[in-house]
Amino acid sequence: MADSPTPEPSRASVPARGASEPAREPAFLQVHGDLLTTALQNFVLAQRFVGPYAVAYSGGADSSALLHAAARCWPGQVRAVHVHHGLQAAADDFERHGRQVCASVSVPLEVVHLKAHPQPGQSPEDAARRHRYAALAKAARHHACSVVLLAQHADDQAETVLMALGRGAGLPGLSAMPERFEREGMLFARPFLTFPGADLRGWLTEQSLGFIEDPSNADERYSRNRLRRRLMPSLAEVLPHFRQTFARSARHAAQAQGLLDELAQLDLAQTGMPPKLEALRRLSWARQANALRHWLTAVHQVRPSAAQLDELLAQIQACSTRGHAIELKVGAGRVYRDGNFLLYQPA
Repeated sequence: MADSPTPEPSRASVPARGASEPAREPAFLQVHGDLLTTALQNFVLAQRFVGPYAVAYSGGADSSALLHAAARCWPGQVRAVHVHHGLQAAADDFERHGRQVCASVSVPLEVVHLKAHPQPGQSPEDAARRHRYAALAKAARHHACSVVLLAQHADDQAETVLMALGRGAGLPGLSAMPERFEREGMLFARPFLTFPGADLRGWLTEQSLGFIEDPSNADERYSRNRLRRRLMPSLAEVLPHFRQTFARSARHAAQAQGLLDELAQLDLAQTGMPPKLEALRRLSWARQANALRHWLTAVHQVRPSAAQLDELLAQIQACSTRGHAIELKVGAGRVYRDGNFLLYQPA
């Protein structure tokens, strides 16, 4: 990544907007006064989380709103974790800003320095994301925190859905970001998925709270930035409620994927783990694909592409004799046949 200019602390003046939605729909509420802290408290109560709480804090607008709201909700029970990737020249400025802010609100800050090296076939962005989650989980466990709070909001959710559509993703991709999930043995949660990003900035402005602008957000070499700067404003004009409707579609996709996961577990109970080829071949093509995808993702933490899954299914279909080999690279490892079983060997 090219060197970026030093970011300057900012006080955004974007007006808040939005209206409440019916029950069971995302509550896209106008953020003012203490509504944000009330919404954060209600989210944590509904999820039955208990303190202490870790906040993933970058110094940007979204995580700043989360940090300040959490510090007001639970004084003395909040810790901030800042992950320093060293991927841009401004990274040290983010750290300095974060230390100043956390000291001003009496929130302990842990800074984790990372050098994320991608594995063969892994993108630098994916490597950075995986290392970041691992670092956040480790820091939260070290301080006996029950959950790591993340600051993604409704615009991030809509962008994730659009990115998934753009790459032809299936239900897992279209499900976008869940409100809560477990990774690296730690619980993560996103309490702001029902708030547009402009509302979070508006709340910071009303509260006279500063944040730091990430210069990389303006770099249109990245697809998400192009989408955010060019497409999202047009969507807001054509489909004013696209954040709500995209979030609804993501929830529908997540529910459907949950059913497919349950079906895969039933089918894998019949095929065995690792799967037996004879039992796999008795399933329909679609159920074979669903079971194999679940096996690779849930057991081996690798997600096969559509082309890889199609090739694996074709090899299974052609596997009619005892000596017929199956060999396919998936992720950093390989799927292969061993007698009547299908196995996965990591790199």
